[in-house]
Amino acid sequence: MAEKGHLFSSIFFLTLLHILHFSSPKLEVSTPPPLPILPLPSFSQLKWQQREVIMFLHFGPNTFTDSEWGTGAESPALFNPTSLNAAQWAATAAAAGISLMILTAKHHDGFCLWPSKYTTHSVVRSPWKDGRGDVVKEFVTAAAAHGVDVGLYLSPWDRHDRRYSHDLPYNEYYLAQLQELLNKYGNVREIWFDGAKGQNAPNMSYYFSDWFAMVKELQSSINIFSDAGPDVRWVGNEKGFAGTPCWSTINRTLLAIGAEGISEYLNKGDPKGTHWVPPECDVSIRKGWFWHKSESPKSLNELLKIYYNSVGRNCVLLVNVPPNSTGLIAQEDADTLKQFKAAIDTIFTTNLAHNCSVKASSQRGGKEGGFGPENVLDSDHLWTYWAPVEADADAAREHWIEIRSQQNQALRFNVIRIQEAIGLGQRIRRHEIYLDGKKIVDESSVGYKRLHRIKTGVVSGYVVRVRITEFRAVPLISSLGLHLDPFWHPTGL
Repeated sequence: MAEKGHLFSSIFFLTLLHILHFSSPKLEVSTPPPLPILPLPSFSQLKWQQREVIMFLHFGPNTFTDSEWGTGAESPALFNPTSLNAAQWAATAAAAGISLMILTAKHHDGFCLWPSKYTTHSVVRSPWKDGRGDVVKEFVTAAAAHGVDVGLYLSPWDRHDRRYSHDLPYNEYYLAQLQELLNKYGNVREIWFDGAKGQNAPNMSYYFSDWFAMVKELQSSINIFSDAGPDVRWVGNEKGFAGTPCWSTINRTLLAIGAEGISEYLNKGDPKGTHWVPPECDVSIRKGWFWHKSESPKSLNELLKIYYNSVGRNCVLLVNVPPNSTGLIAQEDADTLKQFKAAIDTIFTTNLAHNCSVKASSQRGGKEGGFGPENVLDSDHLWTYWAPVEADADAAREHWIEIRSQQNQALRFNVIRIQEAIGLGQRIRRHEIYLDGKKIVDESSVGYKRLHRIKTGVVSGYVVRVRITEFRAVPLISSLGLHLDPFWHPTGL
């Protein structure tokens, strides 16, 4: 009886284990993401890229002398804005959906918009607020109140200070002013350096490496802009146009700030680049960078063209909006910025692909892997993405993703948006787009955002297929969009 009881207990225990095994929920094992391809963006660079449009404010003695480059001999008494209101600047930016403003704390004339203790060529010698004013302080205070981040521009070229052309004394002076700005005025999100210098300017060596090291020591999350980065690069022109292709990667060791002959390289980037240094497109809303009474803002169509050729080519657009001689942004400029934002919202708020089915050549990890084509239609344009199966050595090196109308109703659009999951690197070298089997786009790189305005205007069809034909590593598409731009009217149609 003891043996039978033991046998019965064993059978009962095994049966119970069997029931529990098949009745308990199965544990799913997730497919890991593909390996990144270096170089990669930093957290600060990713946040900067997502801003898309930021603002420059050129303001100083040139505003009162109707000039672009001051001589450095201007009297501080010229600087006297009777109605300066930095809150109006910040409100203008916020109304335009702009999250970062950069102020010219010192331009080439050497005049400082804050009371620097290292020079008297500043607001302390101006009649504005009886010499007790501080434009930089009012700027950062107003920006914070409106939820706008700030950046500062401190011109390396200084046409006023006598230390200029004497390497050690001037570099010490410049570094001291950098310390002032980055210690006194809170978080600065972008610091702007350039190599601008007149042809007859004295020889001068800038200690950029020392400057950059000090900047990062004082504010580690800041982005440093210059021809060669290290965080953000100039796009090579002041028209707001990036090249095609346009890579976020360059080789910084090939560049010197202010050097001749580097514009094309900056404009297009380098698919073999060793550093992640994405491009910023600077352009003024008016012809000049400082306010001039005789000038008017660009038209909405001009600004949209710039947007498609900057933000739509993997860049951030830095649009200059200069305060006038009263210290306010001109109402016509503010109105133009609001129209610009409204137009972008009109075009891109609705994704005509949202109610479509999505299919792809393959997907990493299969249907339950988490990398399906449906990810391109969600609201996360960075960290969810479609990932195809990596091709074997013998397989055809091509991937595609397709948007198909579900309701037998033609898709009508004139803009196609493609975004890569750049957190894992920039990958796509070349892509094509077909509408019902007919090629309508044949282009190069993508990056954070690529916008294609269809050259022939509005098109209509049922199936849109994106073919990725050349790539540095398996392509990862985070977002696809079909949009209708009512402002796009191709000439000759």
